[in-house]
Amino acid sequence: MYPTQQQLENYASLAVNVGVSVQKGQTVVVMAPISSAPLVRLIALKAYEAGAKNVHVEYNDEELSLIKYKNAPEEAFTEYPMWRAQAWEQFVEQGAAFIQIYSPNPDLLNGVDPARVATASKVASTALSGYRGSLMNHTNAWTLISYATPEWAAKVFPEVSAEEAVQKLWERIIDATRIGLEHPIQAWKEHNAKLLQMVELLNGKRYKQLKYTAQGTDLTIELPENHIWLGGAKANSKGVLFNPNMPTEEVFTMPLKDGVNGTVRSTKPLNYNGQVINGFSLTFKDGKVVDYFAEQGYEALSNLLNTDDGARQLGEVALVPHDSPISNSNVTFFNTLYDENASCHLALGQAYPVNLKGGTGMSPEELLSHGANRSLVHEDFMIGSPDMSIDGITPDGKSEAIFRSGNWAI
Repeated sequence: MYPTQQQLENYASLAVNVGVSVQKGQTVVVMAPISSAPLVRLIALKAYEAGAKNVHVEYNDEELSLIKYKNAPEEAFTEYPMWRAQAWEQFVEQGAAFIQIYSPNPDLLNGVDPARVATASKVASTALSGYRGSLMNHTNAWTLISYATPEWAAKVFPEVSAEEAVQKLWERIIDATRIGLEHPIQAWKEHNAKLLQMVELLNGKRYKQLKYTAQGTDLTIELPENHIWLGGAKANSKGVLFNPNMPTEEVFTMPLKDGVNGTVRSTKPLNYNGQVINGFSLTFKDGKVVDYFAEQGYEALSNLLNTDDGARQLGEVALVPHDSPISNSNVTFFNTLYDENASCHLALGQAYPVNLKGGTGMSPEELLSHGANRSLVHEDFMIGSPDMSIDGITPDGKSEAIFRSGNWAI
């Protein structure tokens, strides 16, 4: 079913009041595909009702991106409009809140030279590193939501008509975001409280290592001494709570960048810059990927890993039970926002400073010295499965079950 007007209003209200908790006099920046305009307009209305001073909207059109990749000269991908990067940094300095509607077409760039995509991605990441760093430092409130588009829906539900595919995708979004409930904001408060309970439990454990075992996976991840688990609502630099991901089912922390050893296999496809990478495995030694394989998208995976030195190391470890709402839908979304919240996952690249005690006040060099990875990329990939076991090694060397058969065991 398509969302009702009330459900769309609930969605906009959630993004504004729970996603970023808009404050009086604040600027709100919305980034969205042009097809999501009905939701964007409601977000703007709700933001102004919440006291926003100004709502700046930037629409994107994937078809224009495809036209450029197919027709522009090579030099077009080696430059980025710095006025745009400066504008985003200015929004950060003004204390703006950022709402992004993330609904990419997973097959958009099929047939496009992956080298072009890799070059453009690296150039953009470099130009926007200041803006992205502020968001990863939780300086500003930000949230990521999705909107059902025909292109995305066709990939998720290829066996039905285009209209039915969009309807089915909306059903999953409505369930996952709780916008179909009578009191969705209250439901989100209760959900955040449950995630906080698990965060507090894990922070009390102070595990030194996590050991993963599953089909194709035998991996050990060391954790920094002063790591911090987070999940659900977070606080920005002004103490305002926000939800970076809607939906969210994860609790996550920082791995020690040089302390990852073994092999891990992906369990869901990864949509990376309009290219699908699937059936891949990574082998780590002393934190770095030393070998890798992919059944689909090998060149795209190679380009990701070769972005910079930090792209071959991990920046995040996240736990999500297999028995959870999005996982139980038995749908592969080809959208990391949804797939990562249906599965335990890891992230290649940049670590979140907020996952280290005192990390938000550290320089990049200090973060590196404490074991935090640094990179232009931060790319989550899914590794959870019904047969996954995870053990935590305590400071005194004892092994405790954290996951058994894909679900919490503590």
